Formats: sequence, structure tokens, C-alpha cells
Amino acid sequence: MFPLDSPWNISFAGCGFLGIYHVGVAAGLQEHAPFLIENAQHIYGASAGSLTATALLSGISLGEAGAGIIHVAKEARKRFLGPMHPSFNLPKIMRRMLFQILPHDAYSRASGRLGISLTRVTDGENVIVSHFNSNEELVQACVCSAFIPVYCGLIPPTLQGVRYVDGGITDNLPQYELKNTITVSPFSGESDICPRDYSSTNLHELRFTNTSIQFTLSNLYRVSRALFPPDPQVLETMCQQGYKDALYFLKKNGLLQSQGPHHPLSNGSMRVDEDSENESKDDRMHSSGSEMMSGDHSSLEEHVLEHLPPQMHRALMEACKERRHPLQSVSDMLPVRMLSAILVPCALPLESALSLSFRLLEWLPDVQEDVGWIKDQTVKLLNYALKNAKRNMSQQLVARLSYQSELRHVQSAAASFSAANLLPGWVCSRSSSVLDALQRLEQYQRQLLPGFFCMNFNLQASFSARSTAPLSPPLHDDMDEGLTMRPLGPVNAALLPQNNQTEDHYIS
Repeated sequence: MFPLDSPWNISFAGCGFLGIYHVGVAAGLQEHAPFLIENAQHIYGASAGSLTATALLSGISLGEAGAGIIHVAKEARKRFLGPMHPSFNLPKIMRRMLFQILPHDAYSRASGRLGISLTRVTDGENVIVSHFNSNEELVQACVCSAFIPVYCGLIPPTLQGVRYVDGGITDNLPQYELKNTITVSPFSGESDICPRDYSSTNLHELRFTNTSIQFTLSNLYRVSRALFPPDPQVLETMCQQGYKDALYFLKKNGLLQSQGPHHPLSNGSMRVDEDSENESKDDRMHSSGSEMMSGDHSSLEEHVLEHLPPQMHRALMEACKERRHPLQSVSDMLPVRMLSAILVPCALPLESALSLSFRLLEWLPDVQEDVGWIKDQTVKLLNYALKNAKRNMSQQLVARLSYQSELRHVQSAAASFSAANLLPGWVCSRSSSVLDALQRLEQYQRQLLPGFFCMNFNLQASFSARSTAPLSPPLHDDMDEGLTMRPLGPVNAALLPQNNQTEDHYIS
């Protein structure tokens, strides 16, 4: 159940040409739960969602708002490259459409309750604008919120002297984290009002600047049609889908038949044209009269849930109609279409040059301000690049100096510490003969292992003795053969004769 005892907000996500889905949702809320709109503390919108939020709070007929979106989509589809064609100027079309349908006091009705999400160019921070001093500022805020860089142009528009771009870049669903915010999105996900795609692949989702988008085939189609509009009949179907999803939300939360609290609004209540409202009620009564006469209330409820309000339905159907002129049948012929496709490489540069000339003429009043902004941005970019280049050069210079110092230290250490220093001095000294080298080797051996003994096997003498000597030779004849034990340390000369005498005594 949706809590009505605390303030609530409504937030419309940015979605490009799929903003007609928001129109259907707004129609459902306005038709069956108007207190949700009248008593909402704030109604937020980003990009295309700001248009629906503005329509709800300024008193614009939702049928006109939906028809306006369809007309813009048809203008884009007329061109070979669609909205990417140089002659298609989306900000100009939006500005003209909003000035046509907005009432003269729209800014006073929307100020304080309407929140439009913007992205500031200077620092990339998100800004929500809620106060407007004129319709010009209200329209300019909507244009800034829907301005996608490169897609809509290269120079971002200004609002109160500050440059802004699409608010969906930083916050596509404003204030979604608040507990009592009713979130609306045309993409299937976790929003309160959104399409429900029952698929086995919807376990994973993508969260694009606070907007939940599940990985489904239907969402892939919707994403592809957000910037490149589909057929007008498809847009009308999306509007009807939004209407159904809004009624599903109301029914799920027990708000469909609720009258809701009615409190006076501090900034004025929602006002809709009385004649159109009475006409809509008469049409609904006329269309459902036969069902009411039969007393079938369930079929009446199904009829209401499946169809848009008659006035809105007529406006959308009228917008979907193609106004054919006498030459339309000729241009639809296959040879003419093939010829136009062949001439596209020649016609496209000409059309681009003409559209560029018209844009330059329209740009003349703002050329001084825009050129100054471009100059400032270029200077900031160059300063940033130079600062980074200096930092990188200083880091590289410090690293190179430290590397060279370390290299010199290693080279000096290698020069003073060679492999020859590991050996004793007698090894490096020059020897006159092999005998001197052997004597030095024996001396080094005595220095290395003092006090220990080594065994010297004179194998050659043993083998020669075994081959020539008898089986029991006298011991004194081979004293110098075989195994000999000698001390490695310096021998005491005084003890040597005594040892020899003792040994001769034992042998005899």
C-alpha cells in the first residue's frame, strides 16, 4: 500500500522519444487518481520527463502534449538520417512547440513544485531548478534538460547565464531515493510505474544514472528507439501502455477507487480546460452507455482499463494521420524512391550547406556570447593540458635524474668491487711457475681450514705398488705410499724427529 499520510513526489525518467509513455501515465493518474498529482509535494523530470512534468503542473492538455511528441517524431522520420540530419534542429522545434501550448502563467503554476534535472557544464554537477521568473525561463530549462551534446548541437544552451546539458547524464530519475517518490520509467525495471517484461533473461539489470533497466529484448528495442523514433502508431501504443501501467499501479496500491485527501495547494491547483473535460466525460458516458444499461460493471472496468480517454485518443490518432498532398503518390513510387536514394550522396552535402547557412543566420544574435564562451573553454582546456604536461615532464625528469644517479652509484660500486676481490691476494699475484701456484694453493688451503686434516690419496702410487710389490711387503718399504695423514697447521720442527723415531720403533 502506498502511504498517503506523508508527503510524496512523482519523478519522470529521461527517455527521449519514449516520453510519450509518460504522457499515458500522466493521463492515467489524472483520470483515476487526480489527488496524487494535485497534492504531490514536487513533480520532477529529467530530459523528456521534464516535458510531462511541466504539462501536469502548467495545465497543458495531455492530448496536445502527446500529439506534439508525435509531430516531432514525424519530422525526424522525414529525413534520410532521421534526427541526425543537419537540417533537423530539435531544440528549435521543442522551443516553438512549448511556446505554442504553454499558457501565459505556466511559470507561476510550476514554480516551487516543478523540479527539472540539469547537468552543469562547468563542473559536471547535477542541478535541480525549481523556480522560474517567466515562461522563457521555463521553456529554456526544458530545452537545457533535453539537450544531448552532439545529438542536439555542439554549443550547449544557457539558463540564467549558466550553460547546461541533458539532466539525464547525471541524474536520470531525480529524487528516486526518497521513500515516497513515485518513479516512472518507460524501461522495464524496478521503477514503480514501468512496463513488466516477463522474460527469463531479466535477472540482470543496468542502472543508468539511477534508472533501472533490465536486460530484456523489449528493453533493447526501447533503448534503440529512444533517440531514433519509431512509427507514430508504435508511439501511440506506447502511450496506451503507459496508461495501463499507471492503472495497474493504482489498483495494486488500492488507489484506483480511492478519493484521496484533498488539501488546498500552496502554489495553485491543477486546472484543465473545462470544456474539454466536459466533452471527455460526455464521450466516455456515450461510449459506455450500452454497457451501463446492461449492468455489466466488470466489462465497463475492463473497457476503462484498456482504452485511453477519448479526447486524448482522438488527439493522438489525428497526429498519427499522414497528411497526403497531390505529389505524395508520385514520391511513393518505386522509381522515384530509387532515384532519390541514388542522389543522396549529391543531395546531402547541398542540404547540409543550406541548413548550416540557416543555422548561422539564426546564431547571429548569440554569436558574441557563444564565441566568448568557446574562447573561455578553449583557454581552460589549454591551461589544463599545459598543467598536466608540466606535471608529467617534471615527474619524468625527476625519475630520469634518480635513475642516472642510481646508475652511477651502481657503476662506481662495480668498479671498486670486482670478482677478483673475492679471492686472496696471492691468487691475483703473478706466479712464475706452476709449482709456485700449487704452493700458494696449498697455503690457501691451510689458511681456510686450520686445525683440520685432509686425506691425500695417492692412487697412482698405490696402483703401481700393487702391480710390482709382493703380497706382504715390509712396512718400511712403502711408508711413503698409500694413505698418509698430515697436519694442515704449521708443524713443530722439534717434534718431527721424535715422531719419526717412535714410528720406526713401532715398525721394527
